[in-house]
Amino acid sequence: MNTLLKLLLGVAVLYAGIVALLAVLQTALIFPRWAMSGAVSALPAEARMLEVTRPDGVRLFGIDLPGVDPDLPVVLGFGGNAWPAEALALFLRGQLPGHRVVVFHYRGYGPSGGRPSAAALLADAVAVHDALEAEAVVAVGLSLGAGPAAHLAAERTLAGLVLVTPFDSMHALAQGHYPWVPVRWLLRHRMEVAAALARVSAPVAIIAAGRDTIIPPERTAPLRVVAPQLVLDAVVEGAGHNDLYDRPAFTTALRRALDEIAAAR
Repeated sequence: MNTLLKLLLGVAVLYAGIVALLAVLQTALIFPRWAMSGAVSALPAEARMLEVTRPDGVRLFGIDLPGVDPDLPVVLGFGGNAWPAEALALFLRGQLPGHRVVVFHYRGYGPSGGRPSAAALLADAVAVHDALEAEAVVAVGLSLGAGPAAHLAAERTLAGLVLVTPFDSMHALAQGHYPWVPVRWLLRHRMEVAAALARVSAPVAIIAAGRDTIIPPERTAPLRVVAPQLVLDAVVEGAGHNDLYDRPAFTTALRRALDEIAAAR
């Protein structure tokens, strides 16, 4: 009996230690700046550097790539948690060459100051949008970027919103990956994408990966229900969370999303 009690106690201590470690490391796991390559993508000569200073003194830096057609909406990109801003700006420009593309480094990433947090990224998204002073903006949020993109669309009147491999709730997503952890009590970072999306008046497009294991289908499905004006719901069959962007079907879906948004305006 004493042996059994000791075993149970050891398991409990081990469990508590792992949970405590996850709680301490959660910011580094959600915003893995440590996993990003230090290489910086070469930008074209026409690229402009933008800067926005937040009320807390943090300076955010972004990339501005002009498009071919100045009458098209500005594409404001919000990348995944390990996607460098320069690389995302170049990628979006290659996908949507007619549009002006703007992408900012999240706070704590690249040259941007401060430390990343869910609350800060949501607030920064609105500040970056307002600094552009553009007449029409389409926010494109990829993976983690679905959070700030949807929040922005709920707070400001946009021309459209494109969500790529989005999730409904960071808490629900984390609980699905760590069902044995009391996520509700430990997770400090909150992004409620579905709740924000329900308040969006702009046309919305959703693009998902058919074999996504990082953001599984059940985490994307609620967004289709709450979006007031869903103009495109595309699933790239056979694609995973990370190889989605190499598929020609993704390019087709993204361009169709911008077309459907334009038609709905």
